[in-house]
Amino acid sequence: MSGVLNLNKKIKFSKGGIVSKVIAEGKESEISLFCMASGTVMSEHTSGREATVLVLKGKGVFNLAGKEIVLAPGVLVFMPAKTRHSLAAEDNLAFLLYLA
Repeated sequence: MSGVLNLNKKIKFSKGGIVSKVIAEGKESEISLFCMASGTVMSEHTSGREATVLVLKGKGVFNLAGKEIVLAPGVLVFMPAKTRHSLAAEDNLAFLLYLA
């Protein structure tokens, strides 16, 4: 897949919810846009794939294997496969999730 996207036009929040959409995918990778409304929580879980999170907008807290990381625009988090993690949006939070 190739192309150009204006991410600012893709960011849409759902009151009290989480919106996610795959915006690009390849044979072994995909990029998803996540929009978490203020106050929403993504409970602790793991992924079988390595992941990278890039914050585009908002504020939140990312718990990675027990370590709290403050999320703000421009913050990049690398996550090894099978690492326990969770997220909480303190303000409307938009980020890209790259799975490889």
